[in-house]
Amino acid sequence: MLLEGKTALITGASRGIGREIARRFIEEGAEVWGLATKPSEGAKELASFAEQKGTGYHELIADIGDAGMVQSVISQAVKDSGGFSILVNNAGITRDGLSFRMKLEDWNDVLRINLTGTFLVSQIVSADMIRKRAGSIINLSSIVGLHGQGGQVNYAASKAGIIGYTKSLAKETAGRGVRVNAIAPGFIITEMTEVIPEEAKKVWLESIPMKRAGTVTEVADAAVFLASDLSTYITAQVIGIDGGMGA
Repeated sequence: MLLEGKTALITGASRGIGREIARRFIEEGAEVWGLATKPSEGAKELASFAEQKGTGYHELIADIGDAGMVQSVISQAVKDSGGFSILVNNAGITRDGLSFRMKLEDWNDVLRINLTGTFLVSQIVSADMIRKRAGSIINLSSIVGLHGQGGQVNYAASKAGIIGYTKSLAKETAGRGVRVNAIAPGFIITEMTEVIPEEAKKVWLESIPMKRAGTVTEVADAAVFLASDLSTYITAQVIGIDGGMGA
């Protein structure tokens, strides 16, 4: 198993891509802590799955955009786990709208959760990784962070910020044995994309060279690779999981 003996913290682990990453990490032998904003139904399922695999799943509850709460919950989790060897910053929200109509609240909320939340969690976990001179941090960006998207200026800005943050943090930590990379998914089938109107989906699919949407498992498999010892000389990279859409 690729992640046997490793401990992982995954934010936004209650659904979608985060939940699938948690499942795949457990499948590969990792003990997983999943951060959610409220208790989730998926936690029991993941805990049962982990028990079957001879490992464990633990749910943490915190508002990732609340600095005080993050400091308290994540610092305690670092102590309880003995330190994380893997961090996946996946938590994110959308508040779509055209730029000239966007409420400042919608701008601030998306940046607070998507970008500042990534910083707050990474700051605590990376400090412990640096002390141990080992670790892999994986940040979830997006194809819109690379190419933009009308109606998503806040989301695109937050995901572009994650790319800059990833590359900068990677340079700060590389000499201490900590790798930092990003995954930039394209059009992936999740609960978030299911609400997109069918006509809009058709337009998206036509723009993808592979002519299909991606799956959460395909994103999770990339996360397994970056978390494992298969990628020990890879850092400061952005891996697109987009069917050629970003080429």
